[in-house]
Amino acid sequence: MRAADAAGPRFRLMTVHAHPDDESSKGAATSARYVAEGHEVTVVTCTGGERGSILNPAMDRPEVVADLTAVRKAEMARAAEILGVRHHWLGFVDSGLPEGDPKPPLPEDCFALADLEEATERLVRLIRAERPHVLVTYDENGGYPHPDHIRTHEVSMAAWEAAGDPDRYPDAGAPWQPLKLYYSHGFSKARMVAFHEALLARGLESPYAEWLERWDDGDRKDPGLRVTTRVRCDQWFPVRDEALKAHATQIDPTSRWFFVPPEIQCEVWPTEDYELVRSLVDSPTPEDDLFSGLVTSADKAKAG
Repeated sequence: MRAADAAGPRFRLMTVHAHPDDESSKGAATSARYVAEGHEVTVVTCTGGERGSILNPAMDRPEVVADLTAVRKAEMARAAEILGVRHHWLGFVDSGLPEGDPKPPLPEDCFALADLEEATERLVRLIRAERPHVLVTYDENGGYPHPDHIRTHEVSMAAWEAAGDPDRYPDAGAPWQPLKLYYSHGFSKARMVAFHEALLARGLESPYAEWLERWDDGDRKDPGLRVTTRVRCDQWFPVRDEALKAHATQIDPTSRWFFVPPEIQCEVWPTEDYELVRSLVDSPTPEDDLFSGLVTSADKAKAG
């Protein structure tokens, strides 16, 4: 692993997420690793998670339900502190996850229906202020098809294109062009199979059997097949888990998130995985570092 000491370059990473808790369930150990190495990591959360369900029975209490917005903000602040990242809210309202057949319409005030130009300008403003060298977001399916995740992808892609263009959003700060753009891919079938088989081989119960039985390779392509970049970060899995637990309304400490013993996770799948989709520097794949290609004499000046 490359430490960013006084003689080495320090880079900036920005990850863009839909809801509070997404930053802890998607790429959190990567963020913690880079912070520990001396780099700067900024998390942007597009919505406040106001319409999320309380998924931890211990937190399903009247006073929590009555003030869920404030509770989730406090949880996010604690998770950011644990990970060591800077945090910004994009300021939009959670869309909720429509359920039923037919599904009900989305709320009029929600992020998924927000004006794309307005949302893009807000993210461009943050990109220009934080000046990340690397931007991480979701793929075109949102990682999973939640309307806020899909909108996060759309806004992130639009902001990537606009942030370095002086003619776009001239009142949003001095232009800044990130050098690399990634999609995070945490829920691959291959990863699930690896954990499933490792648990069974040790005589343990697997929580993945039903998921794997339902997985239709014809309808649902494995996003893991798109991975170009595997960042080893098992040393920071405990930090990731603590950040997850900070989101107590969403994360039940007895849930599937913590079913695979830490030693199996480290042995079987010690990386967090990404797909490089845009790069303005030469960085051949496969990679083991989101900052690959940035450590050249020409790019060091841009890291200042």
